[in-house]
Amino acid sequence: MFNLVGRNLTFSVFKTTSVHRLFPRTSYSSQAASDNSFTVSYLIDSCGFPPDKAISASKCLSIQTPDRADSVIAFFKKQGFTETQISHLVRKFPRALACNPQINLFPKFEFLRSVGLSDSDIVKILIARPKFLRKSLKNSIEPTFNLLRDLLQSNEKTLVAIRRCAWVLDLDSRANVIPNMQLLRDVGVPGSKMLYVLTYHPRDISDTKEQFKKAVEEVVEMGVDPLKTNFMSAVHALRSISKSNLEKKMGTYEKWGLSKAQILLAFRTNPWCMMKSEEKINKVMDYLVNKMGFEASIVANNSVLISLSMKKRIIPRCLVYQYCLDNGLIEGTNECGFCWWLKSSDNIFMKRLERYETKAPGVLQFYREKLDHVN
Repeated sequence: MFNLVGRNLTFSVFKTTSVHRLFPRTSYSSQAASDNSFTVSYLIDSCGFPPDKAISASKCLSIQTPDRADSVIAFFKKQGFTETQISHLVRKFPRALACNPQINLFPKFEFLRSVGLSDSDIVKILIARPKFLRKSLKNSIEPTFNLLRDLLQSNEKTLVAIRRCAWVLDLDSRANVIPNMQLLRDVGVPGSKMLYVLTYHPRDISDTKEQFKKAVEEVVEMGVDPLKTNFMSAVHALRSISKSNLEKKMGTYEKWGLSKAQILLAFRTNPWCMMKSEEKINKVMDYLVNKMGFEASIVANNSVLISLSMKKRIIPRCLVYQYCLDNGLIEGTNECGFCWWLKSSDNIFMKRLERYETKAPGVLQFYREKLDHVN
């Protein structure tokens, strides 16, 4: 069992049929014709490959007769794949056509069903990660599933992780996941938060040890508290954004007058503020600074504002905020009160407006009209 509370990490291991062509026969380029192999022809006619892709795939796949490939296509159809999905899968993993359905494919499908995955789950997993099919059931897929289940200590959580990230069964968990979780423990991340990330964001913890360690060390240097959920969000952000894009986004914030220290504060508070596009950052800043008249520092102190929807949250609530000011329902403006106005849940926000309705009938109607108009 994987012990997230103690100091040590331990774990227990864990008949061919013809098929109609998916695509009508088409002519292909002279380049393809010059490499007039049966493989190229089959990939174009039966799987919808563009000629150049068919030629490229033929370098690692040899189809001498259609029987085996036809049986693979027939097998996928029987498992619930559409023709479009089969074409997509084969384009991403042409060697699937060389598999023996009964020996190489059927046992893997049966195993995935046996652990609780539905047919639609399996289709989604293989469309997202077709190369999963090349893995050995006994030497890779089963041990990886068992290890993941031992780590999460729950079959249901294991299925959640697989559904959320098709890659999770195609990774070397021993080489990466366990060392990465140990690193998180060493810097102080609670076991409960590691389990949450492994369940709902498994790719965040599946990087190579070197890449993951670099991101974690940078987040630690930034002063993000490992006890808070924001720590793993910060790791995710640094993993997801290239250095050049990160610098561009920091430059965008700087153009609005924020210092590097303020930008770092914003990132520590809500790392997702760096995951938003430069266009979204500019739109939110422009509205809050130029339209509402607040200082740019409001975002440094409340960076979650960058993540809020302009149409569903920021614009309609700002309009009703101004309405309440004009009608004496709010006395003066201040950053704290305004941010509450934007950040509060829909339920709490509506209750506040209902109280105002007794003093100034029409505020609820005004808000609903603005909400409908903006959307």
